[in-house]
Amino acid sequence: MIIVMQNSHTPEHVDAVVARVLEMGFRPYVSDGEETTIIGVIGHSDAEQLAPLQYLPGVANLVPVTKKYKLGSRDFRPKDTVVPVDGREIGASKLTVIAGPCAVETEDQLWETARAVKESGASMLRGGAFKPRSSPYSFQGLGKPALEMLDAVRKEFGLAVVTEVLAPDDVDLVARHVDMLQIGARNMQNFTLLQEVGRSGHPVLLKRGMSATIEELLMSAEYILANNNERVVLCERGIRTFEDSTRFTLDINAVPVLKQVTHLPVIVDPSHATGKWNYVAAAARAAVAAGADGLIIEVHPRPSEALSDGPQSLRIDRFCDLMRDLGPLAQAVGRSL
Repeated sequence: MIIVMQNSHTPEHVDAVVARVLEMGFRPYVSDGEETTIIGVIGHSDAEQLAPLQYLPGVANLVPVTKKYKLGSRDFRPKDTVVPVDGREIGASKLTVIAGPCAVETEDQLWETARAVKESGASMLRGGAFKPRSSPYSFQGLGKPALEMLDAVRKEFGLAVVTEVLAPDDVDLVARHVDMLQIGARNMQNFTLLQEVGRSGHPVLLKRGMSATIEELLMSAEYILANNNERVVLCERGIRTFEDSTRFTLDINAVPVLKQVTHLPVIVDPSHATGKWNYVAAAARAAVAAGADGLIIEVHPRPSEALSDGPQSLRIDRFCDLMRDLGPLAQAVGRSL
């Protein structure tokens, strides 16, 4: 349920409504818009329970919310959310580019990539410390030593760092070393993990599951939001279809759909979506044109030697070329790098 306040409401009116909602055992969610203020009510099951609220001073009317996801809906927050990450903002007028290796392999590899990413204009570094792999025999990541390397690199180059967390027990450890926690596609519906990253208060990058609908993605985001963490960024990374000419199928439709139904920022991962480096740049440009708030791209100094996802990783020189191409395109859609 949404409580719509009158245009002539006062702060005291809002405080009174919030207090009454709390007294009833529900959670209020206040959103101040340009034209009016709305108060979302979380936790109610019967509209009749809230009916008396319409008679409080300053209240215009009550509006039922039919969507399963509440906090992520534009009904609750009409304005776009901007997610701060270590002084940067995802969802603002600037296009955020996150780049780096799929996995942290060595100090030399990480530092070489981080330096190039920084010089090319990207503002955030990605790098996997813990790697969920389809095969138990594949490289699983360096774990804690990789986190320590990422921590050192972010301090040296001033790059915000995002890395994936796999288990609820690891959330505190990972959060101490990086600026943003990533929930990978395979863990999109790991609800225990979602609740834990929600309670951490750390910025979260939530990737869409490879077979998940848009509504399922938003319901997963709801788990994080419902645990008092509003710093959530959604990521379209390709879905599984019958098509096998690329690793996955980039659902470019998801970008405008999500921008319409949710206030959360939306970024795109063209590396996982295509699975082939020679398609990454085109998919990245398409994502920007479709209205994405940012990109997350895999970059490796020597992709042929990569221990994980080499075929989809851009060489440093190719990433530099892409960054040059993105500048004019970003300006054409009202953004900047």
